[in-house]
Amino acid sequence: MTLEIRQFACLSDNYGYLIRCAKTGECAAIDTPDAAVIESEAAKAGWNLTEVWNTHHHWDHAGGNEALRKSKNVIITAPAGEVATIGHVDRPVAHGDVVRLGEQAAQVIDVGGHTLGHIAYWFEDAGVAFVGDALFALGCGRMFEGTAQQFHASLSRLRALPSETVIYCAHEYTQANAAFALSVDPANPALIAYADKVGVKRARGEATVPTTIGAERAANPFLRWDDPGLRARMGLQRAEDWEVFAEIRRRKDVF
Repeated sequence: MTLEIRQFACLSDNYGYLIRCAKTGECAAIDTPDAAVIESEAAKAGWNLTEVWNTHHHWDHAGGNEALRKSKNVIITAPAGEVATIGHVDRPVAHGDVVRLGEQAAQVIDVGGHTLGHIAYWFEDAGVAFVGDALFALGCGRMFEGTAQQFHASLSRLRALPSETVIYCAHEYTQANAAFALSVDPANPALIAYADKVGVKRARGEATVPTTIGAERAANPFLRWDDPGLRARMGLQRAEDWEVFAEIRRRKDVF
């Protein structure tokens, strides 16, 4: 793969990511949960960090920007709609824009809902997407700023990506997400098998991230708003798709 990816744990349950174009050596951090850890990981890999690509403004995603700007003079790419909350941004981007790292190109996807301006970065050729807190393994982000209609539209965009797309999300929440998913979709064989694998991995202290769009389509209730069985169990056979999503999100909030 010409896009190299380094994943590492940060803070209590975040994942940090460094990405590098293997041909040119250009390197970026996807979000900045912990500047010191990011610098340490770049040094271990022998990668020269020159850029930061933010997905949204929350402190555990942009909180290390200023420290890295001072120590590494990084170029900061961030959602155009969240410049005011992120602070210094060199390259504001929005849905449909293309961002390049050496010879690698990422399409910017609007995934607002968790925050209003949240974006994802999809490297179509490499078959990977960095989705921040919009989509999790067996879950999705809490709806802090957006509406259910907005978030549903955002997740629809991610759901439409090729099944083999590898999804890098920002937190290790999968075991808790699996428990909730089974509460609303207990008869789903794909979910049952997924949850079992998650339990084994976590017992070994292994990461459950990344995942794939195909795996999430089959098992993640937040992407299964049009499944007849799930709708029937929730008594929402006649509801709009976004209304089903909204009810699933509401239930997760109080689970």
